[in-house]
Amino acid sequence: MQGEIRILPLPGIGEVRPGDDLVAILATAIDAAGGLETGDILVVTQKIVSKAEGRLIDPATVEPSPFACEIARTAKKDAHYQEVVLREAKRIVKMANGVLITETHHGFVCANSGVDESNVDGGRRLTLLPLDPDASAAAIRQGLADRYSYAPPVIITDTFGRPWREGQVNVAIGVAGMMPLHDFAGITDPYGYTMQATLIAVADELAAAAELVMGKIDRVPAALVRGYRYQPSATANARQLIRDPRFDLFR
Repeated sequence: MQGEIRILPLPGIGEVRPGDDLVAILATAIDAAGGLETGDILVVTQKIVSKAEGRLIDPATVEPSPFACEIARTAKKDAHYQEVVLREAKRIVKMANGVLITETHHGFVCANSGVDESNVDGGRRLTLLPLDPDASAAAIRQGLADRYSYAPPVIITDTFGRPWREGQVNVAIGVAGMMPLHDFAGITDPYGYTMQATLIAVADELAAAAELVMGKIDRVPAALVRGYRYQPSATANARQLIRDPRFDLFR
């Protein structure tokens, strides 16, 4: 049984720029919040990871294709932005009402290939997803392990919409150090029923919960989850959260 869970925001991180030592920045914020405790999970927004890794692009430097121009006219959006979205996409899943749903090269299905134009130099540059969010999470975890006596699991998050519900939630796009899923199949519930297909996306749930203290405009891009008893893993990653196309009823 899980007990009390606390979520501690890590403010004061400030603007992250390409080439910054993100581990050092996060460690400073962790120390200012009272330090790292054994069992803590670090949740970090994709945006500061992408910024530190230099995953930024000036859309004005991109020549839009005729297809991008056509999409832009229909959606009443900038053609340079649409071209960046197309370049970050593996395939287009759906286009309707000015919305472009794509599958990224990572396998994520999301709006506009995860390309973000908010809170980046007033919109003059676009933020792209990390090339390998799982590797980014692992690198942050290793960097913190070199500074502390404990290597916390790391979850990198991004905001995704949901096909069946209104509103957006944070989900895990990168995971290191813990199982992202908790499989209850084969376990008997309190009524004697053996569960068959209950698979809980705990990394997504932790990502969404952490967003409650990080916010969208509060400039708090990281948080510590304390008290959650996670399942450790040296090899698990966020790719396990991507549904196999063979079992995807909506493609």
